[in-house]
Amino acid sequence: MMWNILGVLAAAYGGLSLWLLVFQSNLVFYPEIDREVAATPALAKLQYEDIHLKTADGIDLHGWYVPAPQPRGTVLFLHGNAGNISHRLDSIEMFYRLGYSTLIFDYRGYGNSGGKPTEQGTYRDAEAAWRYLTEQRHIPECRIVLFGESMGGAVAAWMAARQNPAALVISSGFTSVPDLGQQLYPYLPVRLLARIRYDTRESLRSVTAPVLIAHSKADDIIPYEHGRALFAAANPPKQFLDLAGGHNDGFIFMRETWVKALGDFLGEHVARRQPPDCR
Repeated sequence: MMWNILGVLAAAYGGLSLWLLVFQSNLVFYPEIDREVAATPALAKLQYEDIHLKTADGIDLHGWYVPAPQPRGTVLFLHGNAGNISHRLDSIEMFYRLGYSTLIFDYRGYGNSGGKPTEQGTYRDAEAAWRYLTEQRHIPECRIVLFGESMGGAVAAWMAARQNPAALVISSGFTSVPDLGQQLYPYLPVRLLARIRYDTRESLRSVTAPVLIAHSKADDIIPYEHGRALFAAANPPKQFLDLAGGHNDGFIFMRETWVKALGDFLGEHVARRQPPDCR
């Protein structure tokens, strides 16, 4: 009898592990949540350009370029794993008020972008956006801020380790998918089964740009310890900003004190750098 019970438990454990191995993309990417792009920056009375990017592997991406008058810099906005660009209008408006233009786009499979999301695919998507800013808009690297929220923080850190942005900002980020997954599923061998890595902490070790990490102690999805671990891994100059509230209501634009802290950080490390002193 005991062996039968153990056999059933072993089979169930193996089945769960196999499910995690095969369907882990469904646990990381949620492009189907509010897939429709339901609003544009015009709702916030902002002028914008509808843009289409082509990735190195031929995927068409949809995004917006929102110019600020006499911009202090340009933000490349990398959003999280759910929703689309129309759910980030508050953030776009915040950067506009701070004096920064914004390029925001949907990863492959999200919003009006083609393709299917993968980890490597999101990196290629970010590279296409970077090329658009530097090659088509001719914006110097030292005038570009990489801003990533949640999963986008991992993509932003990956980009910052390979390019030379003016600054990197990560809001509510995680150290890596295996780290977070092991916390969510402590009884499964997540670290052995994880094919999706998004190793933000490892990327940060190679980032030389100034870094701002923002996280809330009350984050109900990504524990606060992830934010502190990212801050510890980052090279100076670096700054930590304590947020409040849950994962989806603790972002930087929610309080004026946070907006000021972000504006001061960007003002120190981005706005003061002007061509031809930077390339």
